[in-house]
Amino acid sequence: MWVPGVGLLSRLMLSALTRAGRFCILKSGAVRLMDVPAVNRRGLSDYYPHLMPSVGFGKSSSRVYRCRSETKRYITSPRVAETLVRILRGKRKSCQLFLECNPGPGILTRALLESGAKVIALESDETFIPQLKSLGKKVNGRLEVVYCDFFKLDPRSRGILTPPVMTSDMLFQYLGIEAQPWSKGAPLKAIGILPPKNERSALWKLLHDLYSCTSIYKYGRLELNLFITEKECRESCLSFDTYTANGQLAKQKHRESLEQNLCFIQLTPHRNLFTGSLTPFNYDVFFHMLRQCFMKRNAKLIDHLHSLSPIDAMHILKQIKKNKDVKVIDMYPEDFQHLFETIECSKDDNYKWLYDDFMEDVII
Repeated sequence: MWVPGVGLLSRLMLSALTRAGRFCILKSGAVRLMDVPAVNRRGLSDYYPHLMPSVGFGKSSSRVYRCRSETKRYITSPRVAETLVRILRGKRKSCQLFLECNPGPGILTRALLESGAKVIALESDETFIPQLKSLGKKVNGRLEVVYCDFFKLDPRSRGILTPPVMTSDMLFQYLGIEAQPWSKGAPLKAIGILPPKNERSALWKLLHDLYSCTSIYKYGRLELNLFITEKECRESCLSFDTYTANGQLAKQKHRESLEQNLCFIQLTPHRNLFTGSLTPFNYDVFFHMLRQCFMKRNAKLIDHLHSLSPIDAMHILKQIKKNKDVKVIDMYPEDFQHLFETIECSKDDNYKWLYDDFMEDVII
């Protein structure tokens, strides 16, 4: 169950989980952290993007899932892996738990284990499983290997599921991971590279799972550490500028370069993501509002409000402090949340929302 991404601008799909940051381009295959003043961050979760070129990453095609060839990317550079471990581990010396999604040859797996972390390797290609299990025998139980595809957890069409496709409940119960209250910190960290063919769909599914507190988010505020292509990241974060390692504004790149370079992002949902108006029980209305708006994302917001709610559109705009000419693409994630809460809390009308024929199809 998830929201189709038809007509939706990727900037807000990703930004609904994010805060603003700053890219850093390095030609060496490493990451340079760049501080971002808190005053410039916007959004509903902590978000730290870093740009990494394709150096240090390998590609592989595997024939799984109905014999359809799927290309996957793997980390192949020990230097990149060591840099990632420094970012992921920070100053913590205690044993942290990581879900590594499609580790492939296990370069990052080894680096995490050498840092003292505990790793659950979710590998969807059986070719890599024997060598990962062999590595697990050398680390005193700190590596668990599971034949599973993290990005195919909880598919829309359930039926009979066979590994590597499974439900999050099956996976977490097998691993003995219990649900944590939303008020607590992240119970574990997940790291992986989004599938290149359906990055946007994967991001939308994560967004839906977050707001509905389903799938992996049934178990708490999981921290996601993901690689996405620079092209998708640029389109998803139009408010961000891209800088070179010496701090200069980077020039626009060719499409091929944008599709090869990868951006590393960290996403952790806020404790106060949900309010009295927006809850896991009415998120479907919130998604209906977003989908309706982005069917024509270059249109003025006021034009959409007439078909969203019987409440006076100009009154709504005044409440959210937006002018009548504001467009959908000019709105930030917190603006949409404010818009939703304003309509939900309005006392001007007994009916807050206008439902149309496709409202029932928003969540399939």
